Amino acid sequence: MIERDEFMPLYGRPRQVVASAPGRVNLIGDHTDYNGGFVLPTALPQRTQVQLARRDDRRVRAASAQRPGVHTYELGAEARAGNWLDYVQGITAALLADTRPITGFDLHIDSTVPVGAGLSSSAALEVALLRGLRDLFSLALDDDAVAALAHRAEAEFVGVPVGIMDQIACSRGAPGIALFIDTRTRIVEPIPLPPDLGLVVIDSGLPHDLASNNYRVRRGECEQAAAALGVQQLRDVAGDDPRIAALPDPLPRRVRHVVGENQRVLDAARALAAGDLARLGRLFDESHRSMRDDFEVSLPEIDLLVALAQADEAVFGARLTGGGFGGAVVAITESAGAARVAGDVAAAYHAKTSLRPMIVLPSLRASATRPKDVES
Repeated sequence: MIERDEFMPLYGRPRQVVASAPGRVNLIGDHTDYNGGFVLPTALPQRTQVQLARRDDRRVRAASAQRPGVHTYELGAEARAGNWLDYVQGITAALLADTRPITGFDLHIDSTVPVGAGLSSSAALEVALLRGLRDLFSLALDDDAVAALAHRAEAEFVGVPVGIMDQIACSRGAPGIALFIDTRTRIVEPIPLPPDLGLVVIDSGLPHDLASNNYRVRRGECEQAAAALGVQQLRDVAGDDPRIAALPDPLPRRVRHVVGENQRVLDAARALAAGDLARLGRLFDESHRSMRDDFEVSLPEIDLLVALAQADEAVFGARLTGGGFGGAVVAITESAGAARVAGDVAAAYHAKTSLRPMIVLPSLRASATRPKDVES
């Protein structure tokens, strides 16, 4: 949790509300959420914090510890600016469209969630802000309503065609559990993480951007395939449907990933509940091959980082996590070896690429194994 109070020095008055939300790492199940499928994320210890105070007018003033300047706009006059402020404006626009009674406010944002790493920095901001506004204006919003409004803000106002996994994970996530989410029904089943499970999350140093055309192309291909197969979403396609092979390239491969990934999530949830790390690791490896070969959202540097993790004898499995085209990888090992694995893999990756990876999990700030030129 971020403790420092930067509100008073900035706005000259005390903050009234402090709220936060975690980032998330998706263990398995990528590009399945907008296809009505299954996902298995878990919350990160890194969080986004908001500090707020009410105003008597309709003006919003917003500042971020990670970006210079104070931005100002009027409620009801939200307009996309093409920067981080769009996520704030998206939230107020969604609340106004939902006829929620709010006035203007002053806002300060601080975050330890890596940006552009596929770890839901945007959803963490959206959920943290909605939690803060809920408290500030006594809004009747439960965690599911927060997730739905946050998703509406990103998909409709910011214009990023994401599924709802990130917002549910940031709103419902808690330390020590994974969330098995059916994104169609929005039913959430918490699964405790085994105590001997070690999670390694490394940001590759290659930022991804879900607003870029690549993500839109993949989603469009899925929608095209679903229409050709006569289903609402690819979740409804059976893996042995003979019509898949008759689709024009690359649609068969896109369908194969989504159908296979949905099954892998189901299998992974069972493996996680049983504490079967070896089985879970094999599913991670299969998922990465599918993301690389069938969905084609990986990059050579990401493949290298995954391969370096897989080559470590203590690693059960590793995969690209998130939307792809950059971002982070996640690997599983036993908890006692996670710090050593993270340091060795990050150092080897840096030596081969000169990129500066960031170790997100586990925290190595106090560890003597922290490699040179690697952030943590």
